[in-house]
Amino acid sequence: MTGVQQITVGADDAEMRLDRWLKRLFPQITQGMVEKSCRKGEIRLDGKRCAASDRVQPGMVVRIPPLPDAPAPAPRSPVTPGIPAADAEMIRAAVLWKDEHVIALNKPPGLPSQGGSGQGERHVDGLTPALMFGYKERPVLVHRLDKDTSGVLLLARTPRVARRLSEAFRSRTTRKIYWAVTAGVPTPPKGTIRYGLVKMGGRDSEKMRCIHPDKVDSTPDAKRATTDYAVLDRLGNRAAWVGLVPITGRTHQLRAHMAELGTPIAGDGKYGGSGQENLGDGWGAHLGGEISRKLHLHARRITFEHPVTGKMMTIEAPLPEHMARTWKTMGWKETDVPADPFEDA
Repeated sequence: MTGVQQITVGADDAEMRLDRWLKRLFPQITQGMVEKSCRKGEIRLDGKRCAASDRVQPGMVVRIPPLPDAPAPAPRSPVTPGIPAADAEMIRAAVLWKDEHVIALNKPPGLPSQGGSGQGERHVDGLTPALMFGYKERPVLVHRLDKDTSGVLLLARTPRVARRLSEAFRSRTTRKIYWAVTAGVPTPPKGTIRYGLVKMGGRDSEKMRCIHPDKVDSTPDAKRATTDYAVLDRLGNRAAWVGLVPITGRTHQLRAHMAELGTPIAGDGKYGGSGQENLGDGWGAHLGGEISRKLHLHARRITFEHPVTGKMMTIEAPLPEHMARTWKTMGWKETDVPADPFEDA
């Protein structure tokens, strides 16, 4: 039997029901025990009486009465059949935030969002059974990131939430801010790119070609695309730290648009060339020296309306290792720029 405990709710448990929060910490207790203790005033939130259905918030202090000891744990069986333990651990470590409805990941670079041509069998969608956290159904992707792009990726934990989040992305009520390093410095330092995009076809069928806005309507299969960009810092004329907001969500939109300006994203061999020499219409994608040759594009921040509570949520993802090293080399600091450089635009 335990004694009385005072436990502070952590940031990862926002909006969780009190009964589920308690049973996650103390699997030996039953629903009936929780409800009875609440009725008797033995369980309290910030010193006040509460109900089992109340929602806990970060920083709340929960008073917990003496509880029966947990039984000795049974030998653990694999919770994710078919998924290597190292992959299950990796994808769980990528969780930035979760509640009963949504999971936010910091997707590692090099890991595809879904399977498909040339993507192999190891991808976020295939690893979602490791992210069930006691639910009967695996979470569902509601948007995508390119394989080599890192950063915030949202998953819905129920079909209802998936429908609501998918609609939010379609109606463009979510706001995504990406950070990139470009080879060369975009001119002007802040602006909007409105070039349309169309697949090139042929051997590289996924590569996109930019189309002048005046010619989009007359170009078969071309789609309009809009990107806001702002230079946040620079290293002379050699490289820039750029904030990007995709107003539309076309395939390879940010990569193709920055290349169209003559300042491809560092590490982007598909749109920037494979060398670090000047290719005539812009810098090559490789900056050389100690700078990694991996793609320098990161989904830094997402703001969305919570599909159940209606609260505005903002999730930020720290830089991946190769980009963090570049920031250190360049002398840039994440705290030196506004969270949203377009707020006053």
